[in-house]
Order: sequence, then structure tokens, then C-alpha cells
Amino acid sequence: MKLLKDILYKAGIVEVIGSTNIAITSLSFDSRKIEKDSLFIAVKGTLSDGHKYIDDTISKGAIAILCEEIPANQNEKVTYVKVNDTSLAMGIIASNFYDNPSEKIKLVGVTGTNGKTTTVTLLFMLFKKLGYKVGLLSTVKNQINNDIIPATHTTPDAIQLNAMLKQMIEKGCTHCFMEVSSHAIVQNRIAGIRFAGGIFTNITHDHLDYHKTFSEYIKAKKHFFDELPADAFALTNKDDANGHIMVQNTKALKRSYSLRSMADYKCKVVENQFSGLLLNIDNQEMWSKLIGSFNAYNLLAVYATALLLKEDKTNVLTTLSTLSSVEGRFQYIRNSSGVVGIVDYAHTPDALQNVLKTINDIRTGNEQVITVVGCGGDRDVAKRPVMAKIAGDLSNKVILTSDNPRGEDPDVILKEMQTGIDAVNFKKTITITDRSEAIKMACSIANQGDIILIAGKGHEKYQEIKGIKHPFDDMEILQQNLKIFEK
Repeated sequence: MKLLKDILYKAGIVEVIGSTNIAITSLSFDSRKIEKDSLFIAVKGTLSDGHKYIDDTISKGAIAILCEEIPANQNEKVTYVKVNDTSLAMGIIASNFYDNPSEKIKLVGVTGTNGKTTTVTLLFMLFKKLGYKVGLLSTVKNQINNDIIPATHTTPDAIQLNAMLKQMIEKGCTHCFMEVSSHAIVQNRIAGIRFAGGIFTNITHDHLDYHKTFSEYIKAKKHFFDELPADAFALTNKDDANGHIMVQNTKALKRSYSLRSMADYKCKVVENQFSGLLLNIDNQEMWSKLIGSFNAYNLLAVYATALLLKEDKTNVLTTLSTLSSVEGRFQYIRNSSGVVGIVDYAHTPDALQNVLKTINDIRTGNEQVITVVGCGGDRDVAKRPVMAKIAGDLSNKVILTSDNPRGEDPDVILKEMQTGIDAVNFKKTITITDRSEAIKMACSIANQGDIILIAGKGHEKYQEIKGIKHPFDDMEILQQNLKIFEK
């Protein structure tokens, strides 16, 4: 419980009608979750305008309203606070309500198209093994040291975020590593949050259904670094063409990492096998159980971050070598017949290309690469033919199948993917709408030593069709069909 006048600090108040000397028990921007004596924040979202529900929330017990437009008909028992942007003010108010938790923990945000989940999860595992109590906020799950909280978004809303950060502090966490999505940046979900550091992994074609243009997508990512404080660090991937753009206007300490050019933190891939990576990081060799050059980037970013957080180099490298892969990220199995199965979250053209290039770098050339891939519905349609073309160019056989069709007809999505298949690759491509049947087919045509890639869903345990999430686990179905009954 907090006084309204205290939580409005720095919120950019334009006008107040009523008293701010009232006790607020909770915050909500969802009219369905209003409690007695709460503050309702009327946000203009992409699908609905919270201002329409102000009267409804008052009837449910809201005693204060944060809005961009004060209603013509006001309730004399309610306080109305006007601001220019409620989504921006919500983050600041949520931080104040939960005692500004981000100022009491070393919070590091990771943004980019690919590698966010792996990087934050590896950081979480590393710092736990180094003896810290740690928080994790990721696409796969949120975790407060040993307590797991299911994740619904890449980045939680501002109220959830501050509530979880406060819980982390109450449970003794000293560090937290979180994914920062472009949606979250644009929607002000991280407004009012203080970061100790920010990491840029890479930026490729994604989310253009939301951001409309690639330049807007870049601008969204860059804004995260623009807002970092002077005592934070900004770590960028120098091998990405847009890496330097991210830190152009940042006040934070600029540092870079690279596999291909001069940078503050350097890495060279010595060996790349299905059993792992041998890396030379800053002139010291380390073995990792992770696979692929894209994971070399992730490991290097984790290493650099740990050093920027003042950890010992030798301890970091030794501990990094003990870490396993993240669920659904190049997750690798092999059956008794020598067929290799890989499940990966690759759902963008760049991610799919990276995974297939890694497979082709490791393979001997005598085996087939069989790729099962689809594209999500109600998302960026431009990448559909591109994904199919990449699969066709870099695989021996391709099975196009349904991903999460959501509100779209899966067969329409698959027809759009098929337009990307070149004539030379047409004969090696088949389409099976049912994802389970597609995986079954891939396993049935695989011979000894062949490599099956199931791309697109990774860690997800569901398939979303017409608004309903049906239980579905790529790895489980792959194991069943390859007759592997132990992970």
C-alpha cells in the first residue's frame, strides 16, 4: 500500500482532479483485474483503449484513475490524474509502487533478434554457479533463484516486471538477467527501470508485422541503449552491421565483442563438432558443450558481461565450460541407429540459416540433412518464402509444415512458403500440414547418420490454432519417432 502522491513522483503529471493523499492498494491496466482501492491505468493499446473502461473500474473499486483524457462525467469520490502518455507513466509509477527495485539489483538486459534467450539463460546459470542468488526473465521462463514462474511474454508488463524484481530482492538476489524485446521497448514496458548493463546480440528480419519497417525495428532496439545510465555498460556485437548504431547516443560505457574483427573481447572457434565447441577466448582455450558458431557469439557475450560485472576471468571460463545448452536451442539427440535429431527455436530467416550452416559445417557430407520447418500465423508474412528458400538451399530434404497458425489457415501459410522454393529444390520438398505427421515422416525417411532439424518452436509446449493452445512438444514427438525414451 502506497500513497498516491508518492507513486506519482516523476510521472509527468499534467492535471489532477481530486486528492492525491489517498492509499493505493494495487495497480492495474486490465479492467478485469481491478481490486478495491486500486489505481486503474487507462492505456491506449493496439487492440483496445482503456479509457472506455474507466466507469467499469470505478464500479469495481478503483479510487484513482491515470488517464490521457479526463472523462467529462467524473465521480467525486475518485481522483483523476492526467498525463501525456499512460504507458510511459505506468512504468515510472510501478517502479515507485514497488520501491524502485531495479536500483537495488544488478539488472542486465539483452536485446537483439536472435540469441536473447540463450544469452540470458547462460548468464543466469553462470552466476548461480558462481555462488550468487539470481533472477531470470526470459521467453522460456521467469525464475527467482530456484523458483520458476511461467513466462507469457518475452518481457513482462511494467507492473509484473517491478513486482518480480521486488520479489527477487526480497529473496536475496543480487543479479537479474532479462530479455528486452523490441515490443517491450516501444510499449514502454521497461520505462522507469534502471539497467546496470545492456547487450546487443544482432538484428535481422523479424517483427515487421509490428514495426512495419526495418529502420523502425532498429530504432526500437537502439532506444534501449539510448536510455542506459552513464554508470551502466553497453556491450555490442561488432560483427553485426548495426552494432555501432545501437551505441551511437548511449551515455553508458561502450564495449564490443567479435569473432571476426578487432574488439574489446575476442573469440576464435578452434573446433566445431556435435559434441561441442573448442574456443579460444582472449587467448585462453575453453571447451563448451554448446554447438555452433552462433553459440560462440552467445558464450563470448556472456563472458564479456561477467567481466564487466567484475568477475574473475579464470573462474568465468572454468564455469562456462560446465554449462549445457538451453532447452529448445540447438537441442541435440542421437538414437541407436545414429540418426541425429535437433530441435531449435529458429523462427527467423537468419536464425534458420545459422542453424543449417552450423549443421553443414559439422557434417561429413555423406549424410542427409532433413529440415522440418513452418512459419507462425498472424506474424510477418514477408519472411515465409525466405524461410522456405533457406531450408531448400541448405538441406537435402525439406518438409514444410504448420508452426503456430494462430488465427490463419495453415494451408495458406504453407502456400506462401512454397513460393520461395526454387525450381531446383522443388523435387526435394514436400508439404505436410500436420506437424506431428511431418516429424514422423522426417524420422521414417532418415537413414543411419542422417540429421533431422525440427525448426521454429523450440522450447514451446503447445501449438496455437484458432486461439487455442494445444499440447505439443517437438522434442517429445521427435524422441518418440526416433525411439529415444530417455533424455
